[in-house]
Amino acid sequence: MEWLFQRCYKEVVFNFRSVLLVSCLFLILLACLFPGLWSIGVQLHSVCTGSYVPGHYSVLVINTPNEQTAKDVGRAIMERRLAASVNILSKTSTMFYWKGEIQDANEILMLVKTKTSRIQKVVDYVRSIHPYGNPEVLSLAVDDGSLAYMKWMDEAIPDD
Repeated sequence: MEWLFQRCYKEVVFNFRSVLLVSCLFLILLACLFPGLWSIGVQLHSVCTGSYVPGHYSVLVINTPNEQTAKDVGRAIMERRLAASVNILSKTSTMFYWKGEIQDANEILMLVKTKTSRIQKVVDYVRSIHPYGNPEVLSLAVDDGSLAYMKWMDEAIPDD
């Protein structure tokens, strides 16, 4: 009887370790595949329900000192397929603190429409080419909008 108990105990322990190992490997695989699975899930949700999952797209607000810089930065972003669209808004008046003083300036604002997953790539790229040492690059999540436009954005911006 004791022999049977020891044999069953060993099998249970061995099975438990096997299940634990397989579970850990599954979780690691799932974590590695999460970005791709999320993207597929968002697309399936949109197709099945005809609705939009908030947060999949973002609009970046970027300031530039003049229109030529805005065009150069915008074109460079588009050439790298980091955004679906760039709007350049004409002259804006800006007030900001700089070295303890309130400053007034005229700037050009850009609205960059992209996938949320691309934000960091856009930010890093803009910082590398922008004439300002600390350019304004702010992200605003898109909560809702035209489904046709967002479908077009998906087609315009390649998947990561």
